[in-house]
Amino acid sequence: MSSLPNGAPKPAINRWLQLFLGIICMAMIANLQYGWTLFVNPIDAKYGWGRAAIQIAFSIFVITETWLVPIEGYLVDRFGPRPVVLWGGVLVGIAWVMNAYADSLPMLYLAAAIGGVGAGAVYGTCVGNALKWFPDRRGLAAGLTAAGFGMGSALTIIPIQAIIKTSGYETAFLYFGIGQGLVVFLLSFGLLAPKTGDVPKVAHVLQSKREYKWSEMIKTPVFWVMYLMFVMMAAGGLMATAQLAPIAKDFKIADIPVSILGLTLPALTFALSIDRVLNGVTRPFFGWVSDHIGRENTMFIAFGLEAVGILALSQMGQDPFWFVILTGMVFFAWGEIYSLFPSTCGDTYGSKFAATNAGLLYTAKGTASLLVPFTSVITQSTGSWHAVFYIAAGMNAVAAIMALALLKPMRTKLAKADNGG
Repeated sequence: MSSLPNGAPKPAINRWLQLFLGIICMAMIANLQYGWTLFVNPIDAKYGWGRAAIQIAFSIFVITETWLVPIEGYLVDRFGPRPVVLWGGVLVGIAWVMNAYADSLPMLYLAAAIGGVGAGAVYGTCVGNALKWFPDRRGLAAGLTAAGFGMGSALTIIPIQAIIKTSGYETAFLYFGIGQGLVVFLLSFGLLAPKTGDVPKVAHVLQSKREYKWSEMIKTPVFWVMYLMFVMMAAGGLMATAQLAPIAKDFKIADIPVSILGLTLPALTFALSIDRVLNGVTRPFFGWVSDHIGRENTMFIAFGLEAVGILALSQMGQDPFWFVILTGMVFFAWGEIYSLFPSTCGDTYGSKFAATNAGLLYTAKGTASLLVPFTSVITQSTGSWHAVFYIAAGMNAVAAIMALALLKPMRTKLAKADNGG
């Protein structure tokens, strides 16, 4: 445990309150990504556009959510978190209201782009703010913040499904869009950036004393190694996020009841609920672990577990029980990338420009999203999901090896050079 140096003034702002506000804001934008899979089949049933065409909207959302984060991060570093999150909340609400009325693919794509900009503004701001407020616990703070995004849709999966079935997917888009956007808008007024003396300087993991600007960061090979690893890890998880409902439908198990620990739910509903919880829990858990055993060591463990989980899902996923268990394992081993990579970036390149730098690294998620529509194409051409599973598992295994073989020695060398070692 670390604390402020002896004699240092007590911070005027409670940093745990700042963390809490960030987590709630993240929870409010979670459905834009993790609830999307529930709308794919109903939209296709109404308009017959085809899954691949509809999933382009998902890719557009992720691209705009991620690739604009560096710009939003720059605005946060310069003007503070409040105005960026405020406008993010407005755009998030507008996007889902547009989805409710979208009667053409271009309108669906435009709504996805607007939602991506709004969600990215909220996501990048809250993660960047957590990295600034908690230099001593970056893994845990980034993990708790990212957990809001991972778990935020867990409690709303069943209500959204119920509204879709009883009132149509359009009503679900409308009600949740307005509600989620309004909460983000209101909470934005409480967000603040730390001032000198507000945060401790003690750290448990290897950190650089140098404050890198984004233009300096991208000139280091370490950044591009992290970027490539991020892309490989994000691709498999995004595929599972966007395609889980179609996979369950193709496996013919979506509505088959599954009983675990006395609770019985349809396989898809059970999987979605458990996955959201585990996808959230893993972020602070592995973030906390990385604060103690190191970022790269934690990456190796988690990424390897993900590869094993995906392979097992490809072989056993057509059994409803194992579909629920193994998708939970996959999401538990995937979600931690959203705590490990930002905290590693903050350790390597400093706190001053953390929002911009972490945002630039986060664009790797957008790059990975370009692969999601191809999963539908590969499945249609091969007649099964096995090829997609094998490719995803392979990328995870390679990323695990890279963590120890490349990233760890390269980052150690860079930090020693920056610290005069």
